[in-house]
This record gives sequence, C-alpha cells and structure tokens, in this order.
Amino acid sequence: MSLFTTILFGAFRAVGSIFTGGSLDSILKTIDRNLDNEVQKETVKADVTKKWIDRQADLLVGRTWWFQLFFVIPLGVWWTAVILDSIFGWERQIAALPAPLDEWAAWIISALFIVDGTKAVLGRFGK
Repeated sequence: MSLFTTILFGAFRAVGSIFTGGSLDSILKTIDRNLDNEVQKETVKADVTKKWIDRQADLLVGRTWWFQLFFVIPLGVWWTAVILDSIFGWERQIAALPAPLDEWAAWIISALFIVDGTKAVLGRFGK
C-alpha cells in the first residue's frame, strides 16, 4: 500500500470515528480513569453524553456543513495529492484542475473559511 493510500485511509478512519462515537468513547474512558466518586462519575458521563449527542445533531442538521463536503473533500484530496507528489516526486502526474475550476475552487474554499470564521466570531458576541 502506498503512503498516499495509507494517509487517505487514516484520514477517513479519523473522520469516521467522529461520527461513530470514537471521540465520545475516549472522553468517557478519561472520566472513568480520573473520577473516584461513582455518583459524580455517572452524572458527568451523562452530561457529557447529552452534550455530545446535541452537538452531533447540530452538526448533522446544519445544511451548510453537508454542502461544504461536496467542495472540501474533493479539493482536499486533490490538494493533498499535489503536495505529496511535490514532496516525494511520484512517477505519476497529478492533473491540474481545468481552467475555470482552479479559480472557482480558490474562491469557494476562501468563501467557506470566511463564512465559517465570521459565524464563529459573531456567535461569540451573541453569547
């Protein structure tokens, strides 16, 4: 298996663990290790689980999040391939994006970061 394939599968596994509860399991194990009082431990675990489920639900119903995947994942895979090719000098050639798409991709990704950054900043002021 090539280095690129290994990195790609590792990234998919990491993203998949977020959606399947991998991060929650880690958090709950940390709570189990660090709290001695059983009642307090179960209370904290229940609060963390509820908060985690609420955040997962917010993430899944947010319409911009799903829309962004159509741009971010393909461009991220392409960009990663270009970087790895330039570092390791693969024998294969990574094709450049066609003429209008390269400019559009830059604008779309920039807009996604600007919108998400603005939402995060405005969200902090709203609290």
